[in-house]
Amino acid sequence: MASNELGRSYSEATTEHRARTVTEPSPSSIPTTGLTVFGCGQDEASLFQQTGARLGLSLTITEAAVCESNAELARGNRCVSVNHKTQITNPTLLALSKAGVEYICTRSIGYDHIDLEYAERLGISVGNVAYSPDSVADYTLMLMLMAVRHAKSTIRRTDAHDYRLSDARGRELRDLTVGVVGTGRIGTAVIDRLRGFGCRVLTHDNRSHASTDHVPFDELIELSDIVTLHTPLTAYTHHLLDRHRIERMKPGAYIVNTGRGPLLDTEALLAALESGRLGGAALDVLEGEEGIFYADCRNRHLENDALVRLQRLPNVLISPHSAYDTDHALKDIVENTVINFLNFENGRTA
Repeated sequence: MASNELGRSYSEATTEHRARTVTEPSPSSIPTTGLTVFGCGQDEASLFQQTGARLGLSLTITEAAVCESNAELARGNRCVSVNHKTQITNPTLLALSKAGVEYICTRSIGYDHIDLEYAERLGISVGNVAYSPDSVADYTLMLMLMAVRHAKSTIRRTDAHDYRLSDARGRELRDLTVGVVGTGRIGTAVIDRLRGFGCRVLTHDNRSHASTDHVPFDELIELSDIVTLHTPLTAYTHHLLDRHRIERMKPGAYIVNTGRGPLLDTEALLAALESGRLGGAALDVLEGEEGIFYADCRNRHLENDALVRLQRLPNVLISPHSAYDTDHALKDIVENTVINFLNFENGRTA
């Protein structure tokens, strides 16, 4: 069942059904039932098909996101796989339960798009996957560097053939203090990369990181030139950076968020940016991103006013929840989804 420990740790992937690396099962141990994979893109589908053929698995694959109306696609299979791009509504969970589903594996580290307590009441276990932390860690460092070197405004000017230097000079990471919130696999990978830049690193988590200065959260906020968020979204971490804490940050500081959008109070962030108090922000995730990120919105009115306001600012970088999206991470996601499926069918889940 879903873990009761969610929300007690800042570190990602610490929950009960964290994906495990196991040896490939022998043919005699492969289950006779199958796996329904919802919301599966072409690249993912190809990897699932290759893995399924190698192991002799029965797979039902659809590009459509799981919903109440297509839950019957899971009929006959106890296990389904979903992505993080769509909220899994309670009516959808109920429909899956009625179709005989007992296990949902989300192809993400985070669970915040699934009501774990309701799933548990329906008798559905929920699992996640681990994937290369390097994908998000590399992207995080890229966003930090782009933010402190004013990359957005520089690229905008050069796209318009204005090649003059900006009045705002960049800053070097070695001169800055970076606060890393959450020291799980991704946070640790970020810390490892920061060492090469020679900057001071502060960390905050419910567990200390041996090679860094572990400090209380409010101290980290007050001392850091960059605050980067790598914690799961729970009731405890919702608006972890709220108006009060953003006001306590150093003038000219930067916020980087590659975790989950609601870790950050967007309206409070906008107020601090528009007043000039903060130096900038680099956001791969955003409150209200659902239905916008992963969609072509070029000819569509955006109802998320905060996103529109953020994108107007020259010191704010926005990307569409893509930090994880590498070929290596995708392979990890598919392989660990199948491992979770096999473990569940063989009674090996925690």
